[in-house]
Amino acid sequence: MTENLPAPAVDTGAPVRVALVDDQQLVRAGFRMVIDSQPDLEVTLEAGDGLQALRLLADHPVDVVLMDVRMPNLDGLQTTARITAAADAAGGGGGAPVPRVIVLTTFDLDEYVLESIRAGASGFLLKDAPPEEMLAAIRTVHRGDAVIAPSSTRRLLEHLVTVLPAEDVEDSPAHTAVAGLTDREREVLVLMARGRSNTEIGGDLFVAEATVKTHVGRILAKLGARDRVQAVVTAYETGLVRPGT
Repeated sequence: MTENLPAPAVDTGAPVRVALVDDQQLVRAGFRMVIDSQPDLEVTLEAGDGLQALRLLADHPVDVVLMDVRMPNLDGLQTTARITAAADAAGGGGGAPVPRVIVLTTFDLDEYVLESIRAGASGFLLKDAPPEEMLAAIRTVHRGDAVIAPSSTRRLLEHLVTVLPAEDVEDSPAHTAVAGLTDREREVLVLMARGRSNTEIGGDLFVAEATVKTHVGRILAKLGARDRVQAVVTAYETGLVRPGT
């Protein structure tokens, strides 16, 4: 079942509209206080479970959703998958935005995090991350990038290697896709996995940022990845990137 959600976000210069989906009211209140303290961000929707979130999102468009994993009625993984399915069905058409999802997690939920990324989340964030990291994550995702840069995110990605399924078949779709990358595209993907922004990658490789954006777009297309997070997970799965490298 595809929820009737609006199409992908367009930056209008207005405050970024944020939805908080968490079954703990005190957690939502704390997040709201931090987010609403920023002139460019505002919480416009709160929900205590996934079903309530989907109902509200159908009529109240937002730009970014902070999504808890463990909730009653419909958990964060299923809710993220339905939001993503709606975005794919919309096909980037007009209308109000389909929100990007940041999954809130803790280190003991590694497998859930991996599932959420595969369900289409644009990033993940530790629940005990500093407020400034949460705010940066919201802004980053709204710009169209996935949340890779925060140090906790890279630690989580490297930690995820221990729960990633073995990809030993060299002709698997993931390996085939990575093999189809050019040498420069592989360089860019490795730097993406290290948390480098497009500007930083351009500086590292001595090319223009616009050139980096072109490479990133081609990498995502070749890997069949929705965004940078999914591309980086593929890089880890296939061994292109190793923890600590």
